[in-house]
Amino acid sequence: MKIVPLIPENAPFSVEQRAWLNGFLAGVLNRGAAPNGAASAESKRPLLIAFGSQSGNAESLAKRLAREATGRGFAARAAGLDSLQPAELVKEENVLLITSTWGEGDMPDNAVSFWDSINQNGSSPRLDGVQFSVLALGDKNYGDTFCLAGKKLDTRLEELGAKRIVDRVDCDVEFDDLAKKWSASAFTALTGSTAPVASTDPEEEAGFTKKNPFPAKLIDNTPLNARGSSKDTRHIGFSLAGSGLNYEVGDALGVFVQNCPEVVDAVIAAHGFDPQAEVALPDGGSAALREALIKHYEVRSHFGKAPEAGLTLAVFMENLRKLQPRLYSIASSSKAHADEVHLCIAAVRYSTDGVVHKGVASTYLADRLSLGETTGIYFHPANHFRLPTDLTKPVIMVGPGTGIAPFRAFLEERQATQAPGKNWLFFGDQKRASDFLYHDQIIEWVQNGHLTRLDTAFSRDQEEKIYVQTRMLQAASELWQWLEEGAHFYVCGDAKRMAKDVDEALHSIIQTAGGKSADEAAAYVAQMKKEKRYARDVY
Repeated sequence: MKIVPLIPENAPFSVEQRAWLNGFLAGVLNRGAAPNGAASAESKRPLLIAFGSQSGNAESLAKRLAREATGRGFAARAAGLDSLQPAELVKEENVLLITSTWGEGDMPDNAVSFWDSINQNGSSPRLDGVQFSVLALGDKNYGDTFCLAGKKLDTRLEELGAKRIVDRVDCDVEFDDLAKKWSASAFTALTGSTAPVASTDPEEEAGFTKKNPFPAKLIDNTPLNARGSSKDTRHIGFSLAGSGLNYEVGDALGVFVQNCPEVVDAVIAAHGFDPQAEVALPDGGSAALREALIKHYEVRSHFGKAPEAGLTLAVFMENLRKLQPRLYSIASSSKAHADEVHLCIAAVRYSTDGVVHKGVASTYLADRLSLGETTGIYFHPANHFRLPTDLTKPVIMVGPGTGIAPFRAFLEERQATQAPGKNWLFFGDQKRASDFLYHDQIIEWVQNGHLTRLDTAFSRDQEEKIYVQTRMLQAASELWQWLEEGAHFYVCGDAKRMAKDVDEALHSIIQTAGGKSADEAAAYVAQMKKEKRYARDVY
């Protein structure tokens, strides 16, 4: 509450004395203002902003809104769903929940245990008296599973008796504007006040961010596959000189990309549009159609093969989404490569029904961005994917294909910090001779003892397909021993199959080598997640 000065400026008091007296008298009159004029802790409305986050978006947003809510007079805090029990929500009274969805409509890793606890009939406490609202983050390209985790949580909270104060909002990949409208509506519903407060959005602070990316120069583009490979994997390096930017291993790099001009030209020609026609840009302003499609809008190559009869340019533009920067796992440690950041990317190229498809970002970096040219970048924190702070703890890393990226960074970091803990890497790809990414560096780590154990799985080097989960099961006894020693277990790569297969193998190992039942193994894994010893960077 804003305090109106009660002691006139010409009163015989110093500035400090007058300010204190004003605060004290206002506190007496308003029953809750502290002597300095701020609302007392007792008068602040409690607000929990809970998050389920896989890549860090929901977590960053929750923490940002917690700061804003504090500025609005709430006693606000942000907390991951993995740190909460359903009974705690009853005490909080006011809950804003932000969650992403990953895989085939799955809950984020840090929301699984919470979801299980409230989704079991009869075991979850009633949430009568709790006020809530849900913000769901997702990607409309996933169709029926779009924002499914948020939808499930929203429905279940209501079933348990919680009162929805603002309708759930489902966000596509460009979520900032909808998130702001949702939070403003929620704050209004909780307080009845629409008074604006100073923004605490870190995106609006000084420095290089997603809204103000750093123009980074491409300094390295090296093929990682040898002759005979069916893949085209590149080691990509950007210079950070002059940026003042820092990152931690485990973080992701956001890269601003452009569409292939050939694809854009084919789309324009197929529809019979004028490439120089002036069109609106998603963030304001205008540009020629060709430039807009190359730099500002998502364009799919199949658009050029299936034009709708009579489709006007205006309607065509209405159906386009803003071109989004792509996030890549960082493949370097800043301690090993000062003023540089590295990526490991697979260039996506394939044909279906005579149509050539190109991965927008991967082929932009591999083929169209030349050495010495710049593109916008920013860092995306991944607080869920961190090395153990205790350097003596063992680390187990499972990263086939380009999933090796963060583990190259982890191993460089552990070497630079002289971490005494053991390191174990599971790496796999198609053929050892052509697809052993970062071979020389990894073998050197094996030879000098930095990499305690290396298990490789090259699926096409023998008749029987061998994958990283195969090697895990073969090493079950030792892997269980490492887990019992407190090892941190990390997975990076394909979410649809590999990550699920690795998770099943982990449960199996705990059962067989650890002598536990299926329920006990599930509880063991859940405890690992709670202790931040099981982390996944999957896509």
